Amino acid sequence: METATRDEATTSDSKPWLMRLGIGLFAIGMLAVVVVFILFAVGFQDLPVWLSAAAGVITPLGLLLGLAALVREHRKG
Repeated sequence: METATRDEATTSDSKPWLMRLGIGLFAIGMLAVVVVFILFAVGFQDLPVWLSAAAGVITPLGLLLGLAALVREHRKG
């Protein structure tokens, strides 16, 4: 006789919101870094400040949030 139980493996597969936020910010930051490199390669000298700030701030912020989520999940489990 089988009972309907909730499988814990399927619920633990979903990433926590902090990890999703970190991954998203890191991806946006890396996209900004690629755009900065491409613009420099094409010959642009005066890049917008917001683009340089996005490449320099959002990328490490996303990395730190992702690492914090990993540490948090490790301590929880």
